[in-house]
Amino acid sequence: MATQHSKSAARMMMAPAVIVLLGWMLVPLVLTLWFSFTDYRPLRGIFDCCVGFQNYERFVTSSSFMDSVITTLVMVGGILLITVIGGILLALLLDQPIWGQGVVRILVIAPFFVMPTVSALVWKNMFMNPVNGLFAYGFEFLGLEPFDFLTAAPLFSIILIVSWQWLPFATLILLTAIQSLDSEQLEAAEMDGAPVLSRFFYIILPHLARAITVVILIQTIFLLSIFAEIFVTTSGGFGTRTLTYLVYQRVLESQNIGLGSAGGIIAVILANIIAIFLMRIVGKNLDK
Repeated sequence: MATQHSKSAARMMMAPAVIVLLGWMLVPLVLTLWFSFTDYRPLRGIFDCCVGFQNYERFVTSSSFMDSVITTLVMVGGILLITVIGGILLALLLDQPIWGQGVVRILVIAPFFVMPTVSALVWKNMFMNPVNGLFAYGFEFLGLEPFDFLTAAPLFSIILIVSWQWLPFATLILLTAIQSLDSEQLEAAEMDGAPVLSRFFYIILPHLARAITVVILIQTIFLLSIFAEIFVTTSGGFGTRTLTYLVYQRVLESQNIGLGSAGGIIAVILANIIAIFLMRIVGKNLDK
């Protein structure tokens, strides 16, 4: 009886927070869904209710839609490739007994706590500026012509900026996985004469499989909504317009609330499809 009473009390105490969270998530989603079926352009004073799926058709059939989807996938794939490979290498390095190990780990993890807007501004003005950036001074020191990263290689530049932000997260997860590896396996392999690469590919890497899938899942969910770095650096130009940025342009720049809302719903559906697909892969991997 006391147990049932404590459960009821716990539900009562949790109810206000759950209601607020549901309202916080569902109200904007419902409003976006409703606006997606309207022709709402406030600057022109147009509001036509119930236009059906016209906004969805216009958004999907526009020339910018497929380009933005491809850009999003390329950007997410490039960032995942850099962060997973770089995270494994950094995790292996940080697992070694080095002087000042604690300080080094803090410095490696620090970029993850920098705001995306601040990070993009630092990279844009301090590193990638073709006149006063550190990279420009480095090229001049080597006798080379300064390279304008954000103009000549904008997509790669954004991938590099976002990878710098997410590399600490991947490193932390993978380092934890490496430290959970039984050292006796590595010692036995070393005593048997197994070379370093063989120990890595046959012992360490299979052990990291679960951690890698978790990193890919979590990062993909967040990376599908990249916005601040693009807004600060290229403003969606030079082939860097992702699906999220396309929705922003339709809503705020074009002031077409209905079309932008339809794009937002499409983006949510695509993100959920990818998330479900990845969660199934992760679930199968974790069950092994």
